[in-house]
Amino acid sequence: MKKITCPLRWILFLFCFPVVGSYVCAQDSVSVLFIGNSYTYVNDLPGTFGALAANLGKELTIDSKTNGGYTFQNHTTDPLTYSKIHSKPWDVVVIQGQSQEPSFPDVQVNTQTLPYAMQLSDSIWANNPCSNVMYYMTWGRQNGDSQWSEINTFEKMNTRLYHAYMRMADSSDRAMVSPVGRVWSYVRANYPLINLYNADESHPSLEGTYLAACTFYTSLFRESPSGSDYHPGIGAGEAWVLQNAAAAVILDSLDHFHLHPVDEPTQASFTLVQNGDTIQLTNTSSRATTYTWDFGDGQSAITEDAQHTFGGNGIYNVQLIASSSCNTDTFSIQVTTLGVHDHLFDGIKVKTSDEFIELTSSGGTFLIRTFSIDGKLLTEQSLSNKNPLMISRINQFQVLHLTDSGGFEKVIRIF
Repeated sequence: MKKITCPLRWILFLFCFPVVGSYVCAQDSVSVLFIGNSYTYVNDLPGTFGALAANLGKELTIDSKTNGGYTFQNHTTDPLTYSKIHSKPWDVVVIQGQSQEPSFPDVQVNTQTLPYAMQLSDSIWANNPCSNVMYYMTWGRQNGDSQWSEINTFEKMNTRLYHAYMRMADSSDRAMVSPVGRVWSYVRANYPLINLYNADESHPSLEGTYLAACTFYTSLFRESPSGSDYHPGIGAGEAWVLQNAAAAVILDSLDHFHLHPVDEPTQASFTLVQNGDTIQLTNTSSRATTYTWDFGDGQSAITEDAQHTFGGNGIYNVQLIASSSCNTDTFSIQVTTLGVHDHLFDGIKVKTSDEFIELTSSGGTFLIRTFSIDGKLLTEQSLSNKNPLMISRINQFQVLHLTDSGGFEKVIRIF
């Protein structure tokens, strides 16, 4: 079992300063509660974020509940945390684990971290079902954590934190993620002269806190903080770099980090696997209570997931309407059916996940090519019963082309 450690200078600091604070910025337009620990209160991240947002014309009310070294589990057993959650119907509640705990072995995270993160999320939604939970993805220590070889460098630790926070968000009904650790990595790689760390090589410097504030601004408002002249304690040039780093990492990946408008907590989405005239639809919507499918051919369904077979060749707009007491959202995918030589591909099975597409074959050899939505060839590989394939979805490809030994081709669209 990996141990949580806190540098001595910060242990002393934690007992000398108040850890629960509030910061009000302009009118109560968007309310944000931060629940975390010293990675939040050192250099006053909530206050920095609030002042940055105010400088850019946003209206916020911000409060925080932060205790040094606190884990998710610590917060679930602290009545003061629940008191903060219940103090108002928050628009956004940011939750953050202890800096090391999400990077520990999966078996440990599964029992000591994930259940408590989900418990906090459920408590937030019980207080206000229209609240948005936002995970604060933290960063790896400057030189990693030496107690375990899997996290003994920044890159290793940061990668494990990334995967853990994304998994926690997915497990919490696809909660939002503010990817501070991802932006942190981008700045380290591209602007190594900007020091993001305090002397303890763990907590943020002023630049690190400002980077986190820029990341939260971009995540919450889905726009760049570039142009703000609020940058206390750091130079204008460095501030410009950090502002634009947040925008560069996040704005092209809003869906990946589940970053939607704050007033639209219910989000419709689904994955689709097409085999000839038949489509298998898996509902991946978040914060929804009712679902309506429109298959584009006059047929519909109100089940959570769906399967449908079209009566003939054509182009169909398959639409999902997901609703809750908060809002209604719509998501659609266009499906083209051809149905030619489909029987030649009956032995191919396709399984999808957020990260991979798995293809297996019960017989025969096939050429598998993946294409982007604009027709760019991404990968080309061979599939056989002795050679199953795991294809990464990192490129977010949209189309699989399967070709058998006779030259017959089948198209499978996967979203």
